[in-house]
Amino acid sequence: MPLHVSIPKLPPSFYLPTSTPRFLADLLLSLSATSSAAAAAKGSQLHGHLLKSGLIPSISLLSNHLITFYARCHLPHLSRLAFLDSPSKTSAVWASLIAALAQNGLSADALLAFRSMLSHSIPVCDRTLPSATKSCAALSLPGLARSLHSLALRSPFSSDVFVASSIIDMYSKCSLLTDARAVFDEMPHRNVVSWSSLIYGHALAGLNLDALHLFKLALADNLINDFTYSTIIRVCSAAPLLDLGTQIHAHCSKSIFMSSPFVGSSLISLYSKSGLVDDAYKLFDEMPEKNLGAWNAVLIASAQHGHIRTAFDRFTGMERAGHTPNFITFLCLLTACSHAGLVDDGKRYFNLMISRGIEPEEQHYACMVDLFSRVGRLKEAMDFIKTMPLAPTESVWGALLTGCRIHKDTDTAAFAAGKLFETCSSAGGSGAHMLLANAYAAAGRYTDAARARKEMRDRGIKKETGLSWVEHEGKVHTFVSDDTCHYMIKEIHEVVNKLGERMEKEGYVVDTSCVLRDVDGEEKRRAVWYHSERLAIGFGLLSVGVGRPIRVMKNLRVCGDCHTAIKFVSKVTERVVILRDNNRFHRFEDGVCSCGDYW
Repeated sequence: MPLHVSIPKLPPSFYLPTSTPRFLADLLLSLSATSSAAAAAKGSQLHGHLLKSGLIPSISLLSNHLITFYARCHLPHLSRLAFLDSPSKTSAVWASLIAALAQNGLSADALLAFRSMLSHSIPVCDRTLPSATKSCAALSLPGLARSLHSLALRSPFSSDVFVASSIIDMYSKCSLLTDARAVFDEMPHRNVVSWSSLIYGHALAGLNLDALHLFKLALADNLINDFTYSTIIRVCSAAPLLDLGTQIHAHCSKSIFMSSPFVGSSLISLYSKSGLVDDAYKLFDEMPEKNLGAWNAVLIASAQHGHIRTAFDRFTGMERAGHTPNFITFLCLLTACSHAGLVDDGKRYFNLMISRGIEPEEQHYACMVDLFSRVGRLKEAMDFIKTMPLAPTESVWGALLTGCRIHKDTDTAAFAAGKLFETCSSAGGSGAHMLLANAYAAAGRYTDAARARKEMRDRGIKKETGLSWVEHEGKVHTFVSDDTCHYMIKEIHEVVNKLGERMEKEGYVVDTSCVLRDVDGEEKRRAVWYHSERLAIGFGLLSVGVGRPIRVMKNLRVCGDCHTAIKFVSKVTERVVILRDNNRFHRFEDGVCSCGDYW
């Protein structure tokens, strides 16, 4: 059967030596065209033709292109077979294999191939070094990162802008920002990759102000791309800095990068995390090109804001658009089910994920345990944990412990806490102790609650401080419980106290079950009256213009009493309050919360 391959216009990067025979040139052109179209069947047919003709393994250039072809088709195992077909393994052939493995997420295999290349006395080149650094970054191996940098310095490519940029990216993703900055400062010429990598590294480390400063410098040099914009928009989402994010959105709208699905996905996340979920939906609907990341971004936005049926409908639309869901997609769906207590739907999506060949990871198992636990099906949660093929992690036991606190099952809570203490680090142990203490307090077992807190102190573990913050006129105002440091704290206390009087007339009664100490009623009342989120809302009522929502962010889960209180606040003030805690979004309006009191 004759082989028919259409040959589209080839990219400028495609290169053939002028001495290449015409018949071989035609074959390579055909292979490159097939690779560009990612036509696996046609490429495999051509591969068989080359093997039968004897051109492989005699011509290594053909093997090189075959390796790249299979990599672009996301068939790295066939790239490896094409590599083994060639007895003459040149530096270019090794580079293609290592790149094929790295680009397809087989980072450990890529590094093993790189080491094997060195053992065969094949020198590094400007293609193998970036693939090796990419794989090192993916695995976050700081020691190996410095070894690869040392190897690059001893090569002729240490000053190559692409090699140096890949080293900056590697150091940034391995949390070695000092090393990344040193390489960056020594570069005679910088490109958009070097700038973007350094900005991303600072954002990844939570150094948001430094990331913003670097972005301004890159912008001044006009060395930014869609990845740079995407990174800095995500910084604004995390900070959160909505006003700055909208300014960057406006600036980006004037560039060619606004059509990028990466920028669109970041903007969806920005508006969703700022409580403007309708703006996130509108932006998604107007995107000219939607990739899987954009669909996942709008799915998680729907889930976090309690728009569960919207999330399900988006999933159906994503599949109709021809996108194949990945493990993040199903994590979004399971999160949505957990936020609404939809056990049957959660089971259905979990089983669908497995049937699609996606192996559940610890986050998926934690979501399922959370789903069972929050609805009170604690025995089912325990049975599910016992059948897990993975060892239960902190998040799994934490989900069970949270359910025990909600449903006041102190015996199971103590068991889950013991397992959690065994698995979590000392740095993360405060959450486990506090969950157990809260479970005891909710059940009125104050002696046990005090013992749990004492054990935490004896271990030298400090309770994470609860913080709430509001962005206003480009500044972030942060509050702690019973705060006395804010310059407007006197006025804020007056607002909170007057609000309390109006709320009590409407039927609000303080719930002190979250107070861990067995003290008198007035002291319990004061312990919850000036929680950080209430102070933040008080500041918002004083500062945010009438008619605009008050947006509050919180690093911990909102307590039950504050959740009830904010519903009354929204009713008596006729203001919308949008609260983002560490679990989900709550939109309070006219005495009702969007979460349906399920969080």
